Amino acid sequence: MRIDLHTHSDASDGTDSPANVVRLAAEKGLAVVALTDHDSADGWAEATEAAERHGITLIRGMEISTKHEGEGVHLLAYLPDPTYEPLVVELDRILDGRDGRLAGILERLWHVGVDLSEEEVRQQVGDSRAVGRPHIADALAKKGIVGSRDEAFAQYLNPGRPGYVARYATPTKTMIELVTAAGGAAVVAHPWRRNRVVDGAVLEGFVEVGLVGIEVEHQNHPEEARAALRGLARDLDLITTGSSDYHGLGKLDHDLGCNTTPVSVYEQLLDRAAAHARESGRDVPAVVGR
Repeated sequence: MRIDLHTHSDASDGTDSPANVVRLAAEKGLAVVALTDHDSADGWAEATEAAERHGITLIRGMEISTKHEGEGVHLLAYLPDPTYEPLVVELDRILDGRDGRLAGILERLWHVGVDLSEEEVRQQVGDSRAVGRPHIADALAKKGIVGSRDEAFAQYLNPGRPGYVARYATPTKTMIELVTAAGGAAVVAHPWRRNRVVDGAVLEGFVEVGLVGIEVEHQNHPEEARAALRGLARDLDLITTGSSDYHGLGKLDHDLGCNTTPVSVYEQLLDRAAAHARESGRDVPAVVGR
């Protein structure tokens, strides 16, 4: 039983529709797939219909932008009630922050000789509410200014590069509390993808407010990092997930199912989400096809 708990569609910064993410997951032989678009549940309805059609289990989730001590931390939220008002308010603030920094990034790029319009970026966004740097990167690539998303980030959009602009993100502990209160289960996504700000002491603090796991098996974690993260998870009684972080054509070497979560861990995740749902009394999303 193959389980992939982290994927993206064009409801955020992936390149496949939610239905196609689910269809491709089924074709790849996955039994369970989670749709975790950035800061939004917009793709859930379409993905749900596709999961029922293709006979695959769907976990509805999202990947939420947070910050801890000034450093970005991405949080995977599984099965939260998307109508929980405090969560809705924070997600709207995050999305407004994404959209609001677009003009600033374009202005910074213009000052270094890169002429890119908002319209050119919007053409890459489609119906997504989550306008992000990947869409700007795609616009730069389409215009021939760079050869790929990766090149756009490395040359212009990463922190310290000429086009980078900071944006609002919820404090990590606050968001873990919100996800838990919404009846969901919070897992730190790829904690050591770029830096190691999320160490044992930080994780211990996150556990105190409801964190249930960390994503360990990820393409951006070498084996040494994976082993160290497994050790931290054992010490803190955290579950350890694995996933692709699939973005379609938007991220190379992240094919569906390239990393997976064991069945036993998946069941633990569902158990902890169910416990939070009972405690919160929220009407949380059911697992589709279970």
